[in-house]
Amino acid sequence: MINQDNIIIKTTEFVKEKLASDSSGHDWWHVHRVWKTAVYIGEKEEVDLAIVQLAALLHDIADWKFYNGDTTVGPQMAAEWLGSLHVEVPIIEHVCEIIQDVSFKGAGVPTAMKTKEGMVVQDADRLDAIGAIGIARTFAYGGTKGHPIHTPLIGPELHQSFEDYQSSEGSVINHFYEKLLLLKGRMNTETAKKLADSRHRYMELFLEQFFHEWNFCSAGHHSELPISPAK
Repeated sequence: MINQDNIIIKTTEFVKEKLASDSSGHDWWHVHRVWKTAVYIGEKEEVDLAIVQLAALLHDIADWKFYNGDTTVGPQMAAEWLGSLHVEVPIIEHVCEIIQDVSFKGAGVPTAMKTKEGMVVQDADRLDAIGAIGIARTFAYGGTKGHPIHTPLIGPELHQSFEDYQSSEGSVINHFYEKLLLLKGRMNTETAKKLADSRHRYMELFLEQFFHEWNFCSAGHHSELPISPAK
């Protein structure tokens, strides 16, 4: 295997090139933030940072949302890339397992990670889905998919299967209740739980302001949702 630092450098270049044209919020800068956040969490949680870095860098190399819901494409592409660098098989398998399991797949779908490294990467990815950046990414993704900002007469759905979550065509605002507001309670590590607090509150404040403005312009047609999802 080539030098570990060189593997990270080459993988960074590979991912940056692969995601250069993305405008959905799953671009290189999303990966960069997840990578750096995962390292920060990983150092505090004392895990294998080589695994964490590779999994964080490659976690969105082929996101199922852009491959007709196929969750096998990402791990396969990552395995081919790491294999081309002659990375040891156990490392490749660990990284690909994380990539396979990392994504949120619906409110009622368990997404437990099997290793501490996986927990760290999942937390870093979820932290980038909430707060100010999470809000921006949510609207960017909704725009690329043609989802409306808000549909007052159609409420959110807490999907009980991955298939239902995959096929959802709900509004961007509904997505806050279907996923984003749930993430604070699904952080794995103590480090991530602390980081999630202020980001979660920022989303609550955003929704308060959003509905204040929406209802001001919709006299007689109030559509306010609860700020926090039902337990």
